[in-house]
Amino acid sequence: MPFNIVHDADGFPRIILTEPTGSSAEVLLYGGQVVSWKNERREELLFMSRKAIWKPPKAIRGGIPVCFPQFGNFGSLEQHGFARNRFWSLDNDHSPLPPAKNQSSVVDLILKSTEEDLKTWPQSFELRLRISLSAGKLTLIPRVRNTNNKAFSFMFALRNYLSVSDISEVRVEGLETLDYLDNLMHRERYTEQADAITFDGEIDRVYLSTPKKIAIIDHEKKRTFVLRKEGMPDAVVWNPWNKKAKALPDMGDGDYNTMLCVDSAAIETPIVLKPYQEWKGHQELSTVSSSYCSGQLDPRKVLHGFS
Repeated sequence: MPFNIVHDADGFPRIILTEPTGSSAEVLLYGGQVVSWKNERREELLFMSRKAIWKPPKAIRGGIPVCFPQFGNFGSLEQHGFARNRFWSLDNDHSPLPPAKNQSSVVDLILKSTEEDLKTWPQSFELRLRISLSAGKLTLIPRVRNTNNKAFSFMFALRNYLSVSDISEVRVEGLETLDYLDNLMHRERYTEQADAITFDGEIDRVYLSTPKKIAIIDHEKKRTFVLRKEGMPDAVVWNPWNKKAKALPDMGDGDYNTMLCVDSAAIETPIVLKPYQEWKGHQELSTVSSSYCSGQLDPRKVLHGFS
């Protein structure tokens, strides 16, 4: 199905993806950002802050921002890099990606380095993003091409703001026993001891060498998000909790209670690209019943793997 472009009152061109069962997604050219993903029952699956600032050059708090070429304050650039507050373009030359299989609605976007960007990050690049929607599934395929005649390195993350019923009723499975960098403890390295991650306070961790599949179980909604990823070995888990949420001007005081970020990322070991080389990542978000847990993360049993 072709996508539609609408121009809302906020002035952002908005791409609408739909598929036959009734699910939908909305993507902005600003930031190349998915800002809505609804299932066939029209339930919103992504969190969007009630105080989100819809005005450039501010980043929009919610949906799926693209963090490039750095994540957080791990480098010298603005937090999470500049890709999330630039205007992207439709990409009509999306080779060498094959046509999306079993995807009902697809859009290809591109962001190229500008002279302004080169002043702060002197690397010439093309960042492409394919966003495709099918029944119960939202897939993002980012690609970065080095158009320089010298090598460069970068960090990358897809920041997934997931909508949950009550953060205290959520658990994340698939990250147990792994090492993580704790951003609340000066990025010191620890090992996860819990059987699953549960939430009773602020959390900001970069889990390292993570599996390709992670389950985010929402007991109250009886729904599990399944995050499947390739090319992004790290996973960030973030919730600001009440004190930090109140300090964020673009977040409602109680918003922390209905959101959780679980990100696909490459942070600890930046990706290195030689001249004219390309990197490709792959992220797939899907939802299944809450009986699904990490012990069932066998794609032959529940979900089909990547094509």
